[in-house]
Amino acid sequence: MITTVLFDMDGLLLDTELYWGESMLKIAAKHGIPITREHFKATTGLRIFEVTEYWQRNFPWQGASSEQVANEVLDDITAESMAKGNIMPGVINLLQQLRAAHYKIGLASSSPMRMIQPLIQHFELSPYFDAVCSADAVEYGKPHPAVFLYAANQLQAQQHECLVLEDSLNGLIAAKAARMKVVAVPDAHQLNNPAFSIADLILPSLVHLDDAQFKSITGHSF
Repeated sequence: MITTVLFDMDGLLLDTELYWGESMLKIAAKHGIPITREHFKATTGLRIFEVTEYWQRNFPWQGASSEQVANEVLDDITAESMAKGNIMPGVINLLQQLRAAHYKIGLASSSPMRMIQPLIQHFELSPYFDAVCSADAVEYGKPHPAVFLYAANQLQAQQHECLVLEDSLNGLIAAKAARMKVVAVPDAHQLNNPAFSIADLILPSLVHLDDAQFKSITGHSF
């Protein structure tokens, strides 16, 4: 029986995914780090501190440490997201339905808490979540299942009691590795990617998650 619903943040809860590339390029240019969007392919799925460590190894620069550069990226993307970002369609309605039905609700993100907390407070989402978890708290980021297992533990839920909402392939793999049910909401250009077929349900938006679909996965209504 599903008792617990875990949300990813970037690209699922908030449209912050749009600003990661912009912020990384901006801060890299500031420090003379010669990366382009093509280099992002090599670091897909890594946490930002792992990304800047990769930059340091492959494109050494003088001055700020890789940790300082990572923190600058986080500060920039947080500011950009607050100024330009939005809550994704369908999120508020779903959170309200889940809260009314007394589900336990968690956030499980690969982003650092330094970014998560200011954003969910800014968008007034904090009251909906019983636990807010970052991959900061575990040894490995997605696609490793650690952050989802950690979130379930924080909510005193068994793995088989959890439904995960994810937009990324790494997140989907992580949730399935944790033996949890998954609703995938990929970007439009990934919607027909066969790799997402391991999800229990694939939707173009959370707006489309209705009671019948929810029941088909969980066995019961909202």
